[in-house]
Amino acid sequence: MKNIFLILISFLTVSCAAKPVKITLENTLDFDRKGEMVEIRTKILKADFAKQSYVLKNEKSQEVPYQLFIEGSDSLLIFQANVPAGKSVIYTLEKGTPAPVVAKTHARFVPERKDDFAWENDFSAHRMYGPALAPENPSDGVDLWVKCTDSLIVDKFYADELERGISYHENHGLGLDCYDVGHTMGAGGIAPYTTQAWIGNHFDRYEVKAAGPLRSVFTLTYDSVQVDSVYYKKILTITSDAGSMLNKGIVRFEGPEKQMKLAAGIVLHKDKGQLFTDETKQVIAYAENAVSQAGVPQGKNYVGVFVPVVGGDTIEGNNHFMLLSNYTIGKDFTYYFGGGWSQWKFPTGDDWFKAAVQFSKEKQTPLKFTVQ
Repeated sequence: MKNIFLILISFLTVSCAAKPVKITLENTLDFDRKGEMVEIRTKILKADFAKQSYVLKNEKSQEVPYQLFIEGSDSLLIFQANVPAGKSVIYTLEKGTPAPVVAKTHARFVPERKDDFAWENDFSAHRMYGPALAPENPSDGVDLWVKCTDSLIVDKFYADELERGISYHENHGLGLDCYDVGHTMGAGGIAPYTTQAWIGNHFDRYEVKAAGPLRSVFTLTYDSVQVDSVYYKKILTITSDAGSMLNKGIVRFEGPEKQMKLAAGIVLHKDKGQLFTDETKQVIAYAENAVSQAGVPQGKNYVGVFVPVVGGDTIEGNNHFMLLSNYTIGKDFTYYFGGGWSQWKFPTGDDWFKAAVQFSKEKQTPLKFTVQ
C-alpha cells in the first residue's frame, strides 16, 4: 500500500510539472514595449530546467528564445517580450525541446588587442581598456563602436584589423569605430566627483559571469582610482541585454570615507553636437557628427545616460556633459549608459532622445507579471 501511495504521488508530481505555465505580462505605460527583457525566477515558475526541457511561446504560438541566467543562488528565465501600450499578453512555457538561440550579445577579454575588454548587443558595441595599454595613458571611459546589424561584429572587426589589415575605423558595411575616448569618460563612463571628475586609468582585472546569448555580464576591477590625494578601488559590473539601447552598470568604490558625488558623463568632442536633458534630470544624451578616420561623414552617433536616483543635477565642464548624484563609499550605485547610430534604429537625434526617455520610464515601471 505504501509503494502504491508513493507511485501515485510521483505520478501527480510529474503530471503537474508537465502542465504548461502561463506567464501574463502587463504594460501599464502609454507606449508599446518592444523586445524588452523580462526576467522571472525559475522557482516562481516551478520549472525544473535541470530535469526537463521547455519551449517558450507567445500568444501566436511562436517559439520565443530564452536564456537561463544564474544570479547568486537564483536561476532566472530571461526572454524578450512585446507588450502593446496599456495591454496584457500571455506567454506559455511548456514541455519540449527549444530551438538553438541566436546570440544577440557577447562579451570577452581581447588579449590580442592590448587587453581590451569588448562587448556588444544588437544595438551597439563597446570596449574598455586593459593593462597592456598602460603606456598610452588610457582612461576608464567607455569606447563606442556603431553597428547596423543584429549580428555580432566585434570578433570580425578585431580579426579584420589584426589579421587582414582591414581597419575598423572605416565603414565596410557593418559599422565602424569612429569614436575618440582618449583620457575621458567617453560614452557613459562613471567617476568620483569633488571639485572635478576624477577619471581613472585602465582596469586591472576582469571576470566574465555570462557571455550571451541574450545577456552578457562581466566585472572590471580598478585597483587604484585617485580622488584628491586618496586612492580607491573601483568595481564595475556591466550587464548587456539583447534589445536594450543602454547597458546597466553597477559601480562600487571601496576605501576611506569621503564626501563625494558620482558623475556619469559624456565627452564632448570638438564639434560639440546636440545636448539633451529630460525634465527629471535623470537622463542626459548627446548627438554628434560621426566621421571615419579617413574623414568620411558617417551620419550621427549618439550617447545616452540614465540614473534611476532622483535628485541629481547636470553640469557641463572640462569638455564633458555630466549627471551628478550623491554617493556613499562602499555602496552599490546603478546607472545605465550606451550609444547608437543614425544608420541603425535612430535616424535622428530626436529619435535617440525620445528613446532614451522611454527607456528610463521602462526601467522605472517594469512590466508586471503573474504566473499560473
